[in-house]
Amino acid sequence: MSRAALLVLADGRFPAGGHAHSGGAEAAVKAGRITDAATLEEFCRGRLHTAGLVAGALAAAAVLGADPGELDAAADARTPSPALRTAARRLGRQLLRAARSTWPSSELDALAREFPKGAHQPVVLGLAARAAGLGPEDAAHCAAYESVSGPATATVRLLSLDPFDATGALARLAPELDRVADRAVAAARRVRAEGADALPAASGPLLEVGAEWHAAWPVRLFAS
Repeated sequence: MSRAALLVLADGRFPAGGHAHSGGAEAAVKAGRITDAATLEEFCRGRLHTAGLVAGALAAAAVLGADPGELDAAADARTPSPALRTAARRLGRQLLRAARSTWPSSELDALAREFPKGAHQPVVLGLAARAAGLGPEDAAHCAAYESVSGPATATVRLLSLDPFDATGALARLAPELDRVADRAVAAARRVRAEGADALPAASGPLLEVGAEWHAAWPVRLFAS
């Protein structure tokens, strides 16, 4: 296992397309739910315990060898918004391109053949982590961190928020992020015996509603 590979995978400069997505922050800013560092932190906390938990469990289960097709179907079932499903597959397709170039793997090649239009991003993330020699804990932490780092970065652009304040909000969430990652891995370890129903299905209805609203905008800064 190489922890340096985790740094590469989690780096915001890894060409996985995440910079074009706000994780729901653009809609939340326009709706007045994110106005400053304190409300950004609350938004990220909610996202961490819902979308972050689900993504972390899916990614960890993929590292542990669960069937990618079954995991992708589970991700679909846990994503009511068509706009979010589209975004997740677009991100998955871009991540898969980057991962196949970085860590060549027959499993990644097989995933590309099975999902030519893209698998859900957390499933791809887990297989990329597996190809990089990382473990389920690494994949879960990466997925959980992405669930909050994207909105934080986007909010700096959307509100001209001080980057130090945005980073401080992420730092204060670190202990919760660790706990969410632990919960995600524990659920992923049950998949072998119980199937994908063992994965968490936490939801954030405002994220889903906001994604549909955002998708209808004629002009927007971020894709989602």
